[in-house]
Amino acid sequence: MDQERRGQWLRGVLDVCVLALLARRESYGYELAQALDRAGLGQIQGGTLYPVLLRLQRTGLVAAHWRDGEAGPARKYYRLTPSGEEAVRRLSTDWRSFAGRVDALLMEEVTSP
Repeated sequence: MDQERRGQWLRGVLDVCVLALLARRESYGYELAQALDRAGLGQIQGGTLYPVLLRLQRTGLVAAHWRDGEAGPARKYYRLTPSGEEAVRRLSTDWRSFAGRVDALLMEEVTSP
């Protein structure tokens, strides 16, 4: 996949992806970046991920706290707030609807004479 295009698409859905990961369990930034990479979204740099986390905190969807690291420095862990849990449910429904419409449009393009 074209990296520039992937980056453009990711900017539009990164907040939703981070919220979805945090709906599974609380996590810290590097762990979130690894999970996004494992999900096939590519390597997300801290300069991209941490502003997303800060924005989600400021909007009240995510809360953060520091926890001592097991074998290193303290880490800032993020978790969903009740508002964040509701947002994930709403955004999940919205995304499925939107993605379905895009898929339908693309299939129409491919199958049309």
